[in-house]
Amino acid sequence: MNEPKGPEADVNQQNEVVPTGVPLPWGSGQGGETPEAPRRATGGEQEAGVMQEIKVRVHRQLLERLNLSNIDALDKGQVVEEIRKVVHDLLAREATPLNYDEREELVTQILDEIFGLGPIEPLLQDPTISDILVNTHRRVFIERNGRIEKTEVRFKDDRHLLQIIDRIVSAVGRRIDDSSPMVDARLAD
Repeated sequence: MNEPKGPEADVNQQNEVVPTGVPLPWGSGQGGETPEAPRRATGGEQEAGVMQEIKVRVHRQLLERLNLSNIDALDKGQVVEEIRKVVHDLLAREATPLNYDEREELVTQILDEIFGLGPIEPLLQDPTISDILVNTHRRVFIERNGRIEKTEVRFKDDRHLLQIIDRIVSAVGRRIDDSSPMVDARLAD
């Protein structure tokens, strides 16, 4: 009779292999909900990570090249076109091959970082979305037609999320910091 060697495992409802009888680094599950176990990134997540790295790198290079002192004197349309040209130039220098759609998506994301509210800007532009709920930098939900839906929108990290929150609350005359860690703010329609 062939008996399996190594730790035993079960398959949960999501068809994930879950070890049994092995101490788990994320807790025993007793006394409340167990946090999600670490998992390997899928191909799409790895690709998104590469795109995020390129975006951060190009955004940083763009800020180094921009002359921010005279940006206020120019028309927003002019500024957007100039930034678009510089970003395309910076993307052309990247070692990672990108197709036209990927380049345009990165340009749009970088413009959203500069002029808008970063990764949630496309959600704000969607007229079918009535509410955006951000729980963590990796968990963003929307309300559409009275139903809550999880999105694929992600912030780079907590610091990135806090920068966007600061933009939102400062626009309505509020602040958020350690002494005032919660805020309720509504954006203009």
